[in-house]
Amino acid sequence: MITLGEMLSSSNREMPKYKVITYIDGFNLYFGIREEAIRRGTIEAPDRRWYRYMWLNVDQLSRNMLNANQELAATKYFTAPIISSKGKQERQNIYLDSLRTVPNIQIILGRFQKDRKECNRCGHPAYHPQEKKTDVNIATHLICDALDDNFDTAIIITGDSDLVPALQTVRKLKPKKRLVVAFPPNRYSKEMQDQCHVPPIKIWEPLLRKSRFPELIKRDGLPDLICPPTWTLPAKP
Repeated sequence: MITLGEMLSSSNREMPKYKVITYIDGFNLYFGIREEAIRRGTIEAPDRRWYRYMWLNVDQLSRNMLNANQELAATKYFTAPIISSKGKQERQNIYLDSLRTVPNIQIILGRFQKDRKECNRCGHPAYHPQEKKTDVNIATHLICDALDDNFDTAIIITGDSDLVPALQTVRKLKPKKRLVVAFPPNRYSKEMQDQCHVPPIKIWEPLLRKSRFPELIKRDGLPDLICPPTWTLPAKP
């Protein structure tokens, strides 16, 4: 004979969970962490304890933000290949390879474009790399996923208010979809917060600490991935 407790336990196990997709503005998250390292140190000598959070498993970060009645359907990470220094390119490539070891993570790439700007004082032109397509890519995926009912809740990790029109569009077309914004360190947008259904999530050190990759990531048939030295915790003297 089945007891009431067993019936309730079975019922709870069978209840469907709400699907969540996270949309991560990679550079917004990166520079928020970098700014905190500088704020706690100086531009010349940033606090390297914060640099270790560059080695971030964004899928684990996403899972650490879920409620018990939610399940993570996908983690979408938006960035662009760096075209500046070789060292930065190498660190980014290692990091993107680390993300590719997690099946649930989708990497969506934009691009950098060298924009021509003239010096205000001397008038000589200079070319500065500008990130392109990330906002458009996030907005497109967010709206399409909403229309296709791929999520019940979307968590948007950024502080970039350029995404407000996309949030407004989802609210208009799919009013039952739940929108949540998670602000990286040193990032905030009241316009984005006002478009969401609950108070924002603040991504801070306790959440980041629980979401790092291990220092060494093993891969089948491929070389191991090692956290770049810049992103490791300095040894104690």
